[in-house]
Amino acid sequence: MLVTRYRPRDSFNDFRRSFDLFNSMLSNIETAQSVEDKYGFTPAVNTREGEYAYHVEVDLPGVKKEDIKVGIEENKIVISGEKKLKEELKEENYYKVESFYGEFKRSFTLPEGVDVENIHAESKDGVLEVTIPKLEKSEVEKIKRIKIN
Repeated sequence: MLVTRYRPRDSFNDFRRSFDLFNSMLSNIETAQSVEDKYGFTPAVNTREGEYAYHVEVDLPGVKKEDIKVGIEENKIVISGEKKLKEELKEENYYKVESFYGEFKRSFTLPEGVDVENIHAESKDGVLEVTIPKLEKSEVEKIKRIKIN
């Protein structure tokens, strides 16, 4: 039989650590909810790199292209806009909303070597595709010979 010494202070410290962990989890939930309150929903995004360009695809079903903004701010591409309420049903004791609505905003840091002047955005079938072309490197930059003295 193993005999251990009872230390009430240790039990209290364990309880305090658990309580602190619980409080930090609650504050994380509150932070996530405040972001959700500010921006009504967060659209899904797919990114990929091609040979000549980077592609960002944003799922925005039900959002008109007039309600979408794409811009460059501090070396970031910012995609924002608003999805308006689509289907709402109000009756005496009944209220139904079938879709998410509100403002959204997503931003992505641009990698080095992109052609900011020729970024192209196109919205089709509820998907916004932003094409960010890469800058062409000259042949001189690719191969550099160093003269040996």
